[in-house]
Formats: sequence, C-alpha cells, structure tokens
Amino acid sequence: MIVSLEAEILSFLSEPLEDQFEPLALRIFDYQRRENLPYARYCKFLGTPQRVGSWKKIPGVPQQAFKRSELRSFPVGRTRAEFRTSGTTGEGHGKHLFLSLRLYEAAVQRGWDFFGLPRQSFILLMQHPDDAPFSSLCRMGGILADFRRECFLVTQNGCFELDRLRESFIDRERPLTLFGTALSFLNLFEQAPDLQVEMPPGSIIMETGGFKGSGRDMQKNELYELFSRHLGIATDSIWNEYGMTELSSQFYSNGINRPHRAPPWMKFLIIDPNTNQEAVPGEVGLLRIVDLANLWSVLAVQTQDLALARPDGGFLLLGRDPGALPRGCSRAMDELLQLARN
Repeated sequence: MIVSLEAEILSFLSEPLEDQFEPLALRIFDYQRRENLPYARYCKFLGTPQRVGSWKKIPGVPQQAFKRSELRSFPVGRTRAEFRTSGTTGEGHGKHLFLSLRLYEAAVQRGWDFFGLPRQSFILLMQHPDDAPFSSLCRMGGILADFRRECFLVTQNGCFELDRLRESFIDRERPLTLFGTALSFLNLFEQAPDLQVEMPPGSIIMETGGFKGSGRDMQKNELYELFSRHLGIATDSIWNEYGMTELSSQFYSNGINRPHRAPPWMKFLIIDPNTNQEAVPGEVGLLRIVDLANLWSVLAVQTQDLALARPDGGFLLLGRDPGALPRGCSRAMDELLQLARN
C-alpha cells in the first residue's frame, strides 16, 4: 500500500491531471489517519468524519505541532531523513521526518520546471547539504545544483566566501541563478557594500524566507532595490520562493505585489480564524496548504501567515500573525500537544 501510494504520487507529479487531485488527496488522508496516531487523535478531537468528501475538509495541522510531536506516517525506526525548522521563535526545533526523499526531490525539480525556472549556473548563498544535513533549503539547493560543492558559497561555519562570489561574476556572459534567503542577501550587502556587478542577461535571483528572529525588518521593495543596486538586475527577474520545512513543495512569485502560485499537486485555502472554515472570497484569512508530496507526515498544514486569495488562482501574502491560530482549532491544538507528551 505505502509503496504503491508513493508511486502514484510520483506519477501525478510527473503528469498531473486536475481531476485526480482530490481522489489522491483523500487516499493520502485516509492513509495518514490510519498510520499517524497524533493526527488521528487530532481528527477525532475535531469531530472529523471517517470519510470526507472534499480535499477542503481535510483537517490542517497547525504548523507549530511539528515542534511538539513527531507527525510521522510510517513506522518508528524507519526514518531516512529529518529536516528541522530554525527554532528562532524560542519554542525549539520543529521536525519533518521522511521515510524516503523521493517525493521531496521530485517536488523540488518538478516545481522548478513547472514555473519555467532556468536550470543554469547556480550560485547558492547557503551551505552544502553535507554541512547542514537538517536544512531543507540546503537540500533543495543541492538537488537543483546536482550537489556540486563549488556552487555553495557559505562555509560550514556560516561565512560567505566573498572572493569566490566576486570571481563568479568576472567575465561572465552566460545567465546565472543566484539563490539564497532574504537575510543572507541582506548580510551579503552589509559585508560587501562595494559589491556592484551586472548579472548577465537571462539571470534570475531567487530569494526566500524573511527576517524572523533576526531583529531586522525590511519591505520587499527595499530589498529588491538593493538587488538592483548591487547586482544590476530588473525587478521582474527577481523571484520569491514561499515554502517551509513542514512542506515538501513550494509556491513561487516574481516581481513586486504579484501573487504566489502553486504547482498542480498543491492547493490552498484562506481560513477565517473565527470559524476555522474557508473565508468569504475577498476576505483576508490564514493560509492552509495541502501538499500531496507530504505523504510521510501530514498533507494539510495550517500556517499563521495572513493571505488574500486572488481570482486568478494565486494568493497575496500579507504577513504573519503569530496570535492568529484559528479559534476553532485552538483547543484541539492544545489537545494535540497534550497527546504528544503521552
């Protein structure tokens, strides 16, 4: 069962058919409810029926639960990989456990290709995954760059290799992909204030994450002005990857004030925090994500990010509301955390 379900999801990632999303999501939900005891108890506490008729009715586990419980949908002792959250909120690290990374790797590559992102020379402002084995972002960079160590410009102890970065731009005519966190770019510009190059035509920048836990705050347009000033690149060639350790797939957008979009194996809902139900169209709410590639944990994750759905199918991110756990599941969250301790 478990092998065939993984194979079916891999097939969907390769050739996604819209009418197959919901049946596959419901099969994954049934499987996870059987195999993931904390999730099963959570669903029971919410009063979720044994059978739900829509992917929209699949309960989303609060993102914080990954910090308190091992939300695995496979037997203990068979973990093959573990990614950890940063732990910057002071609550400790969240863990995302995997029986296999086949789905994760396929989702990274298929997602990149779905949005037509170029597979060209990578410059990665991150550590090599061998030096940061619990980082999902470093693993993602490794997948895209074929794990070539020369593409990674942050050392094991977290320092930029500035000389190598400058050399990467010398006499460069072919397009580049420069990928890193927003905070790593900001640190780069602070450490190398004289950096001023023109990235070759066709190059892109991919930035991800925010400034959580750093004590800094900067609007996206301010950061993108720094990209243009230091790297000579147009705003439309700057992309944002929205993902998280608790997911296996990513959303993407480019430029300023444009919606994030999902590959075909991801969907989202905007949740009214007062009702824990889908918000009225046009209303701001909390983002709930369903990711078919999350076979080994839970496929539905309730975030604390505020978002607004767009009529064309994407969403606009509006920031984070750390106190906005949906009222309808706050007690259930407490129950889940209590169960995790037992």
